[in-house]
Amino acid sequence: MKDAIKLLDVVALMEDVPEQGLQRGQVGTVVEILAPDMFEVEFSDNDGRTYAMLPLRAEQLLPLIHEPARAA
Repeated sequence: MKDAIKLLDVVALMEDVPEQGLQRGQVGTVVEILAPDMFEVEFSDNDGRTYAMLPLRAEQLLPLIHEPARAA
């Protein structure tokens, strides 16, 4: 699967997580793979200070792509 989430991937939230004060679209980094479809994601401010870290399911995350797609 080409969209598989990997360790250290940058991801965006696909839904609000109000109990953690997180909104859809906030960006975090995968810091641990807990299970095939469960990831520990760290959310940090622009100064690198962590403001949330929590386990999230793959369907709650959108992997962000920073490079152009390669032609086949």
